[in-house]
Amino acid sequence: MYKKILFDLDGTLLPMDQDEFTNGYFKFLAAKMANYGYDPEKLIDSIWKGTFAMMKNDGSCSNEAAFWRTYAGIYGEESLKDMPHYEDFYLNDFQQAKMFCGVNQKAIGAVHELQREGYGVVLATSPIFPAIATESRIRWAGLEPSDFELITTYENIGCSKPNPKYFTEVARRIGAAPGDCLMVGNDVYEDMSAVKVGMGVFLLTDCLLNRKNDDISLYPHGDFEAMMKFIHSC
Repeated sequence: MYKKILFDLDGTLLPMDQDEFTNGYFKFLAAKMANYGYDPEKLIDSIWKGTFAMMKNDGSCSNEAAFWRTYAGIYGEESLKDMPHYEDFYLNDFQQAKMFCGVNQKAIGAVHELQREGYGVVLATSPIFPAIATESRIRWAGLEPSDFELITTYENIGCSKPNPKYFTEVARRIGAAPGDCLMVGNDVYEDMSAVKVGMGVFLLTDCLLNRKNDDISLYPHGDFEAMMKFIHSC
């Protein structure tokens, strides 16, 4: 039934507690940018505002452009000269955030097994990070960027989950009809919204995110073993 398997990253292929990871990552970022005169509290608030701008993006520009437009609106255009400091952060300091993540051998095995079976495997992670950070997190998960035929990052797409445009754009880029795709993720609100465009879904429950306490019985769900059984039954 399915030709393409779309995987979320954080909490799906890369085990983590989302809040612990985010808080730790922001702590490292604030410490880095304090060296360049940024107030930590204001900086974190500004990063959140830029993140919300990416989540609301309508595709008229890349998420990267939406983020930095918001950032410059807060700090002024001259602040864009500090962009290289952020690149250096993701190359170096950000790597410490690996401590907040685990490795799931069953996730690694599932990706490789699906590849051997001829499925197209896509990393449909929320595109709110630059490629350099996303590729690091892929490797933390025990995988390689080359394992995926498409990886969504803030540079290459202009919308985010749960916007239906995100899912239709991913399907378009991989040359598949939405009905040929299965979205696998741990976030009920973001990942399961793929059903709105006709994609199949599977909810990974190992690091479940269900902030609205939705009824998860509405979706096929379970661990990676259950996911593989579901795919093979279709």
